[in-house]
Amino acid sequence: MCQRQSPKVLQTQRQGRPLRRRTSGRRERFLLSATALAMAAPAPGLISVFSSPQELGAALAQLVAQRAACCLAGARARFALGLSGGSLVSMLARELPAAVAPAGLASLARWTLGFCDERLVPFDHAESTYGLYRMHLLSRLPIPESQVITINPELPVEEAAEDYAKKLRQAFQGDSIPVFDLLILGVGPDGHTCSLFPDHPLLQEREKIVAPISDSPKPPPQRVTLTLPVLNAARTVIFVATGEGKAAVLKRILEDQEENPLPAALVQPHTGKLCWFLDEAAARLLTVPFEKHSTL
Repeated sequence: MCQRQSPKVLQTQRQGRPLRRRTSGRRERFLLSATALAMAAPAPGLISVFSSPQELGAALAQLVAQRAACCLAGARARFALGLSGGSLVSMLARELPAAVAPAGLASLARWTLGFCDERLVPFDHAESTYGLYRMHLLSRLPIPESQVITINPELPVEEAAEDYAKKLRQAFQGDSIPVFDLLILGVGPDGHTCSLFPDHPLLQEREKIVAPISDSPKPPPQRVTLTLPVLNAARTVIFVATGEGKAAVLKRILEDQEENPLPAALVQPHTGKLCWFLDEAAARLLTVPFEKHSTL
C-alpha cells in the first residue's frame, strides 16, 4: 500500500473557484500536493490545469514516480511505462530523474519502458523518439537496456511493427493485450495521438496491438504505433498538452460530441483511469469543470 508523504501544497480550484468539501457542517478549502495528486486515483476524465508547463512537468514527474512506487510494492512488483515523444521528452528529462531518485537506482531494474509510437528512422536521427529519450533521459535514468522495448528501424515498416509487437508480447507474457501501468500521450492540433490520425483506417484496427503506417500526414511518413486496443487496456492514461495551439482541438475532444470523434477522443480506458494534464494556454477555451493547480 502506498503511503502519503508530506508535500508542497498546491491550491486546487475548479474553473477559477476553490474546490471545497463539506467538513463538520462547514466548508473548508481543499488543498492538494503534487505528491498527493500523483498518489490519488484520478477520476475518469479528470482534467488538471497548471499555471505553466514547468509546474505541469513537475506534477507529471511526481505522478510517474508515485505510480512506479505503488506498482513495485504490489503483487506484480514491476512498473510498465509507455512514453510518447515531442515536447514530453524535454519535460520528462528535466523532471523525472530527480522525482524517482528517492526510490534508488535498483528500483529501475523492475521498470519496463515502451514507446507509444515511433518513426521508422535510425536511432541517431533527430526524429527518433527512442533516440531522443536515450540522449536526454535514459542517460540519467539508467533503466536496463533489456527492459527498454524499441523497434528495429532497419526493418521494413510492416516487419518493424510485427517485430515490436513480438517484443511487447514477450515483455507482457500472460496478457492477451499488453497492459501498461501508465501511458503518457500527447495530442496534435489535428487531434491525433500516437500515430493514429483523423479518418485513418488504423482507427478501426481491433486485432493488431501494433500497426505500421506508411502514409502519415505528418512526416516522416513511415511509423509504427500502438493501436487503440492497447491504449484502452492501460491502467492509467495521461494526456499532456501545452500551448495555445492545442486549445481549439482540446475543446473539441473534451466538450463536443462529434459523430466522427477525433483519435484522442477514442482513448477511453475500459477499466483504467483517464487524466488530462494541461497548461492554462491549452485549457483557455474549456468550459467543462477542471481542477486548477497553482503553487501556494
